[in-house]
Amino acid sequence: MTPISRRAFVAGTSGALVAAGSPVAWGRPPAAAPDDVHGALLRDAAMVWKRLPGGWQEGPFLGNGFLAAHLYAKPGEGNVLRVMINHSHVQDQRGQWEAAIGYSRLGVGYLTLTFAGTITGVDWRLDLDNAELTGTVTTARGSVRFTVLILSQEDVLLASLEPSAGEEAAAWGFTALPSHTTRTTRVPPDYTANPDPTTGPGFVEQPLHAGGGYTTAWQEVRSGTKRLLAATIAYGHPESTGREQALRTVRSALDGPPARAIARHRDWWHAFYRRSFVSVPDKKVQRFYWIQLYKLACATRSHGPVTPVFGPWFPESGNNWTSIWWNTNVQVTYPVANGSNHRELDAVTPAFAKYHQNLESNVRPELRDGETYALCHPGDWKLRSGPRYVGAPGTSPNDHTGNLTWALHNAWVTYRHHMDDDVLRHVIRPVLTKAVNYYARHLTEGTDGRLHLPETRSPEYANAADCTYDLSLLRWGVGALLDSVRRLRSGDPHEKQWRDIRDRLVPYHENGDGVMIGDGVPLAESHRHFSHLLWLYPLQEKLDRRTFDHWTSRQERWHGYSYAAASSMETLFGKPEQALRHLRFFLDGNVTDKCAMTPNTMYREGSNFALESSISAGQSLLDMLTQSHGGVVRVFPAVSGTWRDASVQRVRTQGAFLVDASRRGGRTEWIRVESEAGEPLRLRHGIAGAIEVRDERGRPLPYSGRDVISVPLRRGQTALIAPKGSRPTPRPRDVPANGTEPAWGLP
Repeated sequence: MTPISRRAFVAGTSGALVAAGSPVAWGRPPAAAPDDVHGALLRDAAMVWKRLPGGWQEGPFLGNGFLAAHLYAKPGEGNVLRVMINHSHVQDQRGQWEAAIGYSRLGVGYLTLTFAGTITGVDWRLDLDNAELTGTVTTARGSVRFTVLILSQEDVLLASLEPSAGEEAAAWGFTALPSHTTRTTRVPPDYTANPDPTTGPGFVEQPLHAGGGYTTAWQEVRSGTKRLLAATIAYGHPESTGREQALRTVRSALDGPPARAIARHRDWWHAFYRRSFVSVPDKKVQRFYWIQLYKLACATRSHGPVTPVFGPWFPESGNNWTSIWWNTNVQVTYPVANGSNHRELDAVTPAFAKYHQNLESNVRPELRDGETYALCHPGDWKLRSGPRYVGAPGTSPNDHTGNLTWALHNAWVTYRHHMDDDVLRHVIRPVLTKAVNYYARHLTEGTDGRLHLPETRSPEYANAADCTYDLSLLRWGVGALLDSVRRLRSGDPHEKQWRDIRDRLVPYHENGDGVMIGDGVPLAESHRHFSHLLWLYPLQEKLDRRTFDHWTSRQERWHGYSYAAASSMETLFGKPEQALRHLRFFLDGNVTDKCAMTPNTMYREGSNFALESSISAGQSLLDMLTQSHGGVVRVFPAVSGTWRDASVQRVRTQGAFLVDASRRGGRTEWIRVESEAGEPLRLRHGIAGAIEVRDERGRPLPYSGRDVISVPLRRGQTALIAPKGSRPTPRPRDVPANGTEPAWGLP
């Protein structure tokens, strides 16, 4: 199918004029209050473009968890700016093929802004606090000032333009992309692209062979020299193509001044950022962290789809990762939402709550018994894999066995950060029970009396019996289920089996280099995936420096998430300098195995684009500042000696605690902990010398212990821990920089 020429739809309905004086723009955000530490920090974190971005890996990006856009100019188009727009609901619906084909994400298209003159310069700023891109495009004929955003509460892109003399003819258009998968692996011979689209004034309607489809609509209105464009994408299946909804959304967006919608949009983002606070002296790391929170909020919502590998920003050039990868990518993308106190971004737990019945279809038909779940990859956000199944241990091919249990660990960690027992009772326990059943039915008793697992696959490395990856997930799974019995005070008919697995499951196989991939299979070459180390991180079962050192001794095939994981693992060992070194190596754009961070903080692996590695590196920073595994909250457990100061506020930990803390001059000066659930607080505070523990009114609180103290807190109660005799005023602060770093983007 040939993409639709933008020239056929240059104006859309852009010729429509509005009454003189009608607002088609909105005011600048009000100046932040002097005591708004978040506002100042976010202004510093703004991304900047002084050079024209040339593609996905360089351009600014916008989103609201559903509608998304990124801006760039394609080399060779000297007077055209592209605004690639996509929607996280847009996918195919042909379940006769595996998910990466049949449920493939589909590219939608791009708006074009064609100028009278060749682009000669840009000056853009992505304001994180307000999620707005503002700036100027300078051409050989004049300039255009603009502001672009995607409303937080509606699937609407708004672009306000003000051309100068010489650029009055700057015009919007739209080019649709072919509606077919861009995956090149295992494409069936009978695969065909979806039908050609239907076009009309200001819309392109794309039908699907499976029924329904998606429609892109846009319209521009003008007042004097100022213009306002509204654009949207609407998706429907199996009946509606979304055309009426898309046209109605655009009309509504332009029906009256945009000021109220903009105010709601800004209010949402302001509240979002102020749910927590993190500041460190390394401003490159600090800015990066806040950009990852912005990115995650652009990419996902708890009431929306789990984000695919490249997020909602479908690359114009296509991508082989056309659906959701459940073997690592999802699992490393979402954890940062926990510590940063953003449950509204957790799409994983709701996916299991809503669509867990689809997990049985991931099991081979001959193995389905109504009591067994598994999760294949690629899959889609409704947990469907098409006719591609999780392998059976001992039978080749047998990939994907651990995907579901690892994803459920994500849900469990999120539960632990909020202690919502309804989630444990109604989501995690029933789904995890069926995930463990999948393993349990294949366990065999050896001559040693231990329970062994037949051959499975350690992701992206090799097959092995007693595969460490699967054993560690199974060991965690039965432990979590037994904990749920105690927590919920309700028995389970599987409890005896869970205890037997816990007690008799074979230990991990080891050699002189530590824990192996599995029985008889050592780690013999560089391995980007840390699958054989899940027991260390994120399961945090035990520490073993020997195994970790062997993995890190061969880094030539590492990818971005390898460095993020290594950084987090070093924090568990209490090695802050090594943790920071791994993190900075990745953030500094170093290339290994054709993989690197991109200037806009996205990530590339060869010609494929992704976002999970960079977002997971945000979690590495949180692991330096707070940890809470094993029932102990640790404050500043792995902070580099080069970071003399640090400040956190409302960072969430397991046990549903909200932690504020300050480090000054290399010492922890105070910690404040609020309990949301009334769980027992055990705190490794790190404060030198004698301490005092007081409540929010300054009254002494009882506690026991020294380095690790136990403080009985009721639900809603707060404890302030500080050196004896001090009376700190707990508030967050943007700590001084320890060097000069350029902004992210293309400064």
